[in-house]
Amino acid sequence: MNFTCVNNATGALEGYCLIKTAEQKTTQKGLPYLDMLLMDADGEITAKFWDYRPEAHGNFAPNELVKVRGTVSVYNGQDQFRVERLRRADERDDVRMEDFVPSAPETGEDMLAEIVLTAESFVNQDLRRLVLSILEERRAQLLYWPAAFRLHHAVRAGLLWHTLSMLRLARAIAPLYPQLNAELLYTGVILHDIEKLTEFDVPPTGLASGYTLKGNLVGHLVGGAVYLEQKARELELPDELLILLQHMLISHHGEPEFGAAMRPMFLEAEVLSEIDLLDARVNEVSAALAGVEPGAFTSKIWAMDNRKFYKHTYEAQG
Repeated sequence: MNFTCVNNATGALEGYCLIKTAEQKTTQKGLPYLDMLLMDADGEITAKFWDYRPEAHGNFAPNELVKVRGTVSVYNGQDQFRVERLRRADERDDVRMEDFVPSAPETGEDMLAEIVLTAESFVNQDLRRLVLSILEERRAQLLYWPAAFRLHHAVRAGLLWHTLSMLRLARAIAPLYPQLNAELLYTGVILHDIEKLTEFDVPPTGLASGYTLKGNLVGHLVGGAVYLEQKARELELPDELLILLQHMLISHHGEPEFGAAMRPMFLEAEVLSEIDLLDARVNEVSAALAGVEPGAFTSKIWAMDNRKFYKHTYEAQG
């Protein structure tokens, strides 16, 4: 834990944390206390707020950012934080959720702005209207939503991170293959995972806590195709364009064994599937390599056919 302030006179520590768990309990003598697990980007620590009374101190719940003051002691060989003061963080504190949970390397606002800029450049007005309408409709969730529960880009704003990484790849590839309809490809990239916004349960942390009923029974591929039909009818888009986009969504996992309802059956759908696979695999391997020293191997990665990867000593350039 990284406490930003230390009172040299009392030894008290002070800083901002995220409440990971919180439960009201009583001691063997019947005295109330709040049992918590606090976390920040550096780690976690158990915490006890003795003589805790909700009517006097307020109610606290998981996934809330708080300012805390207290002291650290050792109990049963583990550090334990004894809370003296506790309050919710607010606007005056100037703290961001991104500083306390695994997050995308760019802000949601910046990533979404770049995606919107690409959509605004579309010559095809049907694609332009569709993409901009959806991005505006889903803006609030997109700014912090993860791309997965446990696999690639499973971090705060990970969905935008994955989408923008794919869009940058698509923009780099499109000039090499003039036979591609670039705007159709870009649209498929931007919208391919849009129904992940209904697939996961996601608290304000931006980290998925599990799957929704719709996520378990329908999934984001089929759910995305249904959502696109609703938007296409609302915007009066051509039938063929709708079918092409729906096919891109239901086929972007490539193979039925990976969840695709159909294999890609036109060029832009094939390229979308390959870009999606590349970005997901780079993210999976990079995350695993971050946890090992140069010259060592990762553990076996389930999403990569249980292969382990070697971390070589030649650093990335550029």
